[in-house]
Parts: sequence; structure tokens; C-alpha cells
Amino acid sequence: MISSRIRPRFPSNLLRNACQRRTLAAAAAATTTRAPRAEGDISSVFASLSGAAAKPLPERFAGIKTALIRGREQEIQASWQRLLSKLRSEIDQITTHGSSIIPELEFSEINNFSRVQPFSQSLKRRGVAVIRNVVPEPEALFWKQEIRDYIRANPQTKAFPADNPAVYELYWSPGQIKARAHPNLLETQKFLMSSWHVDSDPKATISMSHPVAYADRLRIRMPGDAGFALGPHIDGGSAERWEPNGYGRGHVYDSVFEGRWENFDPWDASGRIHAESDLYNGAGACSMFRMFQGWLSMSNTSAGEGTLLVNPLFNLATAYYLLRPFFSPRMGDVGKSGFLDTENWVLDPVQSTVLQGATLGCTQELTAALHPHLELEKSMVSVPDVRPGDYVAWHCDTVHAVDRIHSGKGDSSVLYIPVCPLTEANARYLGIQREAFESGTPGPDFPGGAGESQHVGRMKRGDIEKAGGEEGLRAMGLGSWEAAMERERDSVRIANDILG
Repeated sequence: MISSRIRPRFPSNLLRNACQRRTLAAAAAATTTRAPRAEGDISSVFASLSGAAAKPLPERFAGIKTALIRGREQEIQASWQRLLSKLRSEIDQITTHGSSIIPELEFSEINNFSRVQPFSQSLKRRGVAVIRNVVPEPEALFWKQEIRDYIRANPQTKAFPADNPAVYELYWSPGQIKARAHPNLLETQKFLMSSWHVDSDPKATISMSHPVAYADRLRIRMPGDAGFALGPHIDGGSAERWEPNGYGRGHVYDSVFEGRWENFDPWDASGRIHAESDLYNGAGACSMFRMFQGWLSMSNTSAGEGTLLVNPLFNLATAYYLLRPFFSPRMGDVGKSGFLDTENWVLDPVQSTVLQGATLGCTQELTAALHPHLELEKSMVSVPDVRPGDYVAWHCDTVHAVDRIHSGKGDSSVLYIPVCPLTEANARYLGIQREAFESGTPGPDFPGGAGESQHVGRMKRGDIEKAGGEEGLRAMGLGSWEAAMERERDSVRIANDILG
């Protein structure tokens, strides 16, 4: 078994020769000092919820920013001008179409090419989608009742906000276990992973035929709640996006920092498998490669009823929040005529440490003041109405938020279940998560403590097997994989070796 204190982080291609394997061993040994996560709840992930005072980033970030654009200043300035022009036209489209801009597909049609082709084109452009009826509605509602019974039987369960719980520190409840192992959900995850590719690195050790379970939380948000109010943000780190030993390890955003944002391919997984999204061991910061974040609905929820908002600008928004820290307005009066004009924004002659909305160990948070050209009040749209059993997924770069006030009449309930491929790093995470499942404690990305170790009715291995059979067990690292195609052999072999 892999100790929960050991979190090896390294590119999978380090396995290719003896010298690289020695480097691998040294990297693994170096991580033994990583401290366990502090106890907490979901507010630990967001600077705006934690109540902690904002801290300036370390001085080294000025040097990081300077190095990223050195010798390419003219290209960066020109690319910024092209980006601002494109943003204006795309925001007009979003304003016109609203939630209808988000593609939808029935689960029963994921193998129907005539329906899948236009859906996939729209998904790749917008970065978000709804898959309908993944799980029968009565089954999803039954899971919610099982979870409520589990919470009632275990009043020591932590949640946020403490005075009106919405997000529970639960990972191994009956509904969560059954949903992660459900054959339809696993099939949906495989389908969504097919949107990605590794063409830029054919030797990349990744399998997109084998979804890996990531044990995340759940939400049961009641009408009137205003405590769980998450503004626009991106998960998967914050400052790491600019750092050479963060996303820079996989060269994920190189084209953006070279003044070629049009060439950025958000669907290329080649670099993502090497990227480091959690350099600061934040309580709740995600270290696993999630192609999509997602949730399965357990309620009927409409816009304004405590649901998800997303930004369908997608790759344009990504390019914008990556380039924004390098520019400042000549005229600083937000809202004044001409403030957003291209001519008003210039590349800073000397780079500061500022990365708008970035806090070490937390997610990246966006605001209208810090990211004015995104016009977030216009470009953030609610996902379409959802019913129990619908699955909503959004690309890991997507800006998203939650209704500030739940104005509906019923609960807004979801199981957070992202889409994760089988990679070397994800397999290592899965090994630690497997130990957490067996002990009833939170997975390695989540606040520590006793978790559900003393909870009555916690799920066991047999419950996973009953819910999802062999596929369900594999997703949890409790069974071995078989390569579905030749190019996946190395990734499957490495994962099987890691997990024994």
C-alpha cells in the first residue's frame, strides 16, 4: 500500500530508462515530508469563504511573469488586442442565447453518431454539457434519501455553512458509492473523455477508456441559503498556472504565453498528465487530473435555485485570465466610457507579483473588477434546468460559479463526480484514496481528520461490487485493468503495478 503521507509527483515518461527511474525514486522520497491536510470544510478551498485576509504573492512571481513573456512582448500585446476583439463578439452571442448555448444529449443517444457529432462540436466550443437521464430519476431520488438517513444516523458529520448545511464532508455514503460505480455513469465518463486527445504526444501514458473514481463531496442546499455563495472561479490550482513547476511542467499554456492563444488546444491531454496543480498542499486543492468536473443531480433545479453557472466563453476566457496579469489600464476608472477599449490597455513595462484572484493553496477566483473584459454579469449563464439523474460536466479550465441565493422552493442537491482518466499520477492518487476508503477517512485532496471512520452505515467493498460489478471496483482501484487498445498498454501496466 502507498502511505497516505506519500504523494509522488512526476511525469510518467521518467520510467523510460534507468537514469530516469533513479530520478523517479528521488522524487518519491522527497514527497514523504508533505504534511497531511488540515481539518476543515469546503470553505478552505476558497479565499472568499475562508475569511482569511488576502496575502500578496511572494516576490518571485514578478520574475516568473517576466520570464514568461521575455522577448515576446510585441507578440503578447498583439495577441491581447485580438483577444479583446473576439471576446466582445462572443459575449454578444452568449447574451443572445443564454442557457440554450449549452449542449444537451440524452444518455440513450451517446452512441448515436448523428446526435453525438453536433453535440461534440458544441461541447468542444463551449466546454460544458448536460447529459440527460444518466440514472433513472427514482434511483437518484432514492440515493438522496439514503444520504439523508446516513446524515441523520451520524450527527457528527461536518458541513458548510455550519448553521445551515449545504455541502457535507461526506465521501463514502451509500448514494455516493452507488453513483460512482453505476454502469451508466462510468459509460458517460468514457464518452466524455473521448472529447480529449493526445495527438501531440502519441507515447503519453494515459487511458481514456478507464474512468477513475475521485471521491468528492455532495451538496444538499436548502431554499433561502446564501451562505454557500461561490462566485466565478476555476479549480485545479491558481498560481500554478503560471509557475514553471506547476502547469509549466506540461507546457499546457505555452502558446498563450507566446502570443498565440488561437493555437491553444484545451482538449490536448498530453501536457496535463505532467502538470502540477497543487504545489501548496491546500486543504481541498485538487492534485488529480480531472478532465471534467461534474455532478449528478438529485433534484429538480432551475436557474436561480442554487444551481451552477458557467462561462461558455471557454478557451477565450482561459486565454484572458492567463494574460490579464500582464496588462493594466491607462485610465483606471472602472465603468467609465472607454475603460474596456483595447487602446486603454497596455503591457506593463515592469511586471508585478499580482495574479488577479490567485491565492496560494486555493482556487482561482474571478471578479468583474479584476477581469472586466469577461463581463461576468453577462457571460456567466445558468445551466439548463436539471432533473434527478441528469449529469452536468464542465472542462477543467471552465470558469464556473454557484447561485448566490437559492431562491427556489425545493432542495438543490448534487453528487460531485468528476471525469478522471487513468494516468500514472491518478493511479498513485487512487492508491492513497483506496486506503482512505478502507479506513473511512477523506481522500488525500480533502481536509483531514477522522472523517467517516466512526460513521454508522458507511459503505464497504461489497457495496461497490454490488453497485457496479468489476468495472465499479476497477474505478476505485480495487480491481485490475485491461488495455482496451494498443496505445493504452503502458498506462494500464503502470497503473496495475502501482495498485498491485
